[in-house]
Amino acid sequence: MTTTLPANGYRTVLRIAGMPAVFGAHAVSMLGTVAAQVALSILVFERTASPLLSALVLVCSFLPYAFGGTALSSLSDRFPARRVLVGCDLVSAAAITLMLIPGLPVAALLGLLLLTGVVAPIFAGARAASLAHLLPADLFPIGRSLLRAISQLTVLTGFAVGAVAVAAIGPTWLLALDVVTFVASAALIGFGTPFTPAVPSDRGTVQDSLAGLRYLFGRRRLRNLILLTWVAPAFSSVPDGLAVAYTAEAGAAATAAGALFTGYAAGTVLGELVVARLSPETRRRLVLPLVLASQVPAIAFLATPSVPVAAVLLAIAGSGFAFNQGIDPLILGATDPAYRGRLFTVQTSGLMAIQGVSIALAGVVGTLIRPGLTIAIAGVLGTCVTLWLARRALTTP
Repeated sequence: MTTTLPANGYRTVLRIAGMPAVFGAHAVSMLGTVAAQVALSILVFERTASPLLSALVLVCSFLPYAFGGTALSSLSDRFPARRVLVGCDLVSAAAITLMLIPGLPVAALLGLLLLTGVVAPIFAGARAASLAHLLPADLFPIGRSLLRAISQLTVLTGFAVGAVAVAAIGPTWLLALDVVTFVASAALIGFGTPFTPAVPSDRGTVQDSLAGLRYLFGRRRLRNLILLTWVAPAFSSVPDGLAVAYTAEAGAAATAAGALFTGYAAGTVLGELVVARLSPETRRRLVLPLVLASQVPAIAFLATPSVPVAAVLLAIAGSGFAFNQGIDPLILGATDPAYRGRLFTVQTSGLMAIQGVSIALAGVVGTLIRPGLTIAIAGVLGTCVTLWLARRALTTP
């Protein structure tokens, strides 16, 4: 696309043909997905009375990202993005519909959830690749920023709405509502977005996906940029995993952990909103300060701050996540257009996987030493590692 527009925030992005449908579909499907996770967790617990099986709902939501994002990433390039996006939505809708069968075994429920997790990174990769086609280069990072902001807002509202809706209508009806959200997302994308071309290939899907991995990680600059987008949130997600344990250490009720989750999410949204208004040159210069802002506040947990102060610290850390707006143009410029779908699919799946591993490790360490100290150690390590990696990513030719 050759049209150029001044990059002055989200409204400019939303004026471009097809963009309201893209972002509307994202908001609808995200809200339904988060609410359905609440419903499915409760449904499994009601049937089994097992906290472990109930917790597996979240595990099964994220575990398949590693498979879908590696072995099937080429699907994001091999077919037109609109077709991939609609197909992924309909597969997810079909899987959730099957969950509504009365008396379906818990193993089958979790298996269907795994299927939705397999297609999720493919969907994310195809959507990001389509944005790269439909948006001018200077607006592409603003478009991805808007996706992140919507994700944070829907996570917050989705869990709240999900809990209220389960109490009001029950988990089964909430799952049925999730089917509607996926169908609505498919309709918005199918009828409201322009066509984007595919990249033909003579190789098989898995072979093509592995070739994409070799391409992405065989180029040092691109590899460092991708790793930076994984490592920074991996360290900064540690407080999320220890939020409930930390509130107990700080002498507050477990329900106060919600303030920590809200603080991080609110900071993330605010950071994205503010940085999106800046010029591309300014966003590029702010990469290093924002990366540090995402890590340094965690060090203050060494002093066991009160929950309100901790929430402010996490809001500052969340705002630092806007460093991606300076990194996204560099990643896009360093990648052959033929590999963009695979790039964004791998980037999404790796991010989800490394955050899951990071939170799990934090939970293990948090049982051995106090949670506040664990968070502070993560802050020190995160500051050192991300600073080193950012310098390499920004200076490597």
